[in-house]
Amino acid sequence: MYSATTRHIKVTVRPRFLAEESRPADGRYFWAYTVEIANMGPETVQLRSRAWEITDENGRREEVRGAGVVGEQPVLEPGERFEYTSGCPLGTPSGLMVGTYFMVADSGENFEVAIPAFSLDSPYAKRSVN
Repeated sequence: MYSATTRHIKVTVRPRFLAEESRPADGRYFWAYTVEIANMGPETVQLRSRAWEITDENGRREEVRGAGVVGEQPVLEPGERFEYTSGCPLGTPSGLMVGTYFMVADSGENFEVAIPAFSLDSPYAKRSVN
């Protein structure tokens, strides 16, 4: 589990490798990740958009941007939480994801919330100790 808090918004991510969706012989590896966004602050906020940076084990990067998450732009009042699950395919057995949520407060102020960096590790990843 990975977690980060920005301006009283706590983002927790739980990735898991999906062997049943992966085909290592074809260079296809797939992960699901569940994200919980908790508003621990005093004001109502809305998640408007997101930006992800996905890096495979060879250092190839892909950026993904879009409105909301899983087709929603959730509004979180103080104390509320929103959870969703999404997925990520890679052509390598491991990688890394990190991102940003773009939020707006009831006051109209726009701000960014960090999505913590998290690793995508499969049983097929090469392990080394430095």
